[in-house]
Amino acid sequence: MSNQYEVLGKAPDAEDLKNLSSEDIHLTIKNLNAGYGKMEILHNFDLFISKAQSLCLIGPNGAGKSTILHSIYGFTNIFSGKIEIDGKEITNLTPAEKLKSVGIAYILQDNSVFPDMTVEENLLMGGFIKDKTEESYQEAEKILDKYERLRNRRSQPAKVLSGGERRLLEISRALVMKPSVLLVDEPSIGLEPRYIDMVFEILGDLQKNEKKTIILVEQNAKKGLEFSDIGYVLVSGQTAIAGRGDDLLKNDDVGRLFLGG
Repeated sequence: MSNQYEVLGKAPDAEDLKNLSSEDIHLTIKNLNAGYGKMEILHNFDLFISKAQSLCLIGPNGAGKSTILHSIYGFTNIFSGKIEIDGKEITNLTPAEKLKSVGIAYILQDNSVFPDMTVEENLLMGGFIKDKTEESYQEAEKILDKYERLRNRRSQPAKVLSGGERRLLEISRALVMKPSVLLVDEPSIGLEPRYIDMVFEILGDLQKNEKKTIILVEQNAKKGLEFSDIGYVLVSGQTAIAGRGDDLLKNDDVGRLFLGG
């Protein structure tokens, strides 16, 4: 790793990170070493986030940002460490078990809607993993009531949607599962500016009004930090800087390295 990161000084420890959250810690990662196959990407990684808080992970490509989301969801090899929700250890549960027992939903960065299914059918796929079909229908109706863009196209194939509407559908499909934690990978990727604003407005509504805990990875560091309560800057699988989103936006090192300042 080049010397440019030496300017970042002492990395935050677990206590520093904990201080960025309130007493009501919802999700905790302690001393996590994780990766793919035998390759370790995260090294002694810690994370603390409270209920209805948002946390943005920024950093260069390959720093381990998506690996954190993958580890929480159950897509990585975890060599050591713990992941807990409300004090309950979930480290080795499968993604399906995590969704059912503690309500973790993952919104992928790639286009994951089913283009030939209708908007409504796509929404109902969100509830497919849950055994309660009736509940899925009720949740889908609530979402269609809330988002006029989807309601107007409920019977049309998803391929007619704009990029922003598709991202809204991806987020909404996760909501059918009634999650408490949303893991969002690159919400702004490939979107026009007006749709980026719309997606962040929706995420803000979910955090403030529906009390969702949101952890996101965002290449657009400025947008991600403007949105989030907390930001972690990752370098080589570890947190180099952490702070309130607003404070990181004003941090000269973060600005120079990631905000084009």
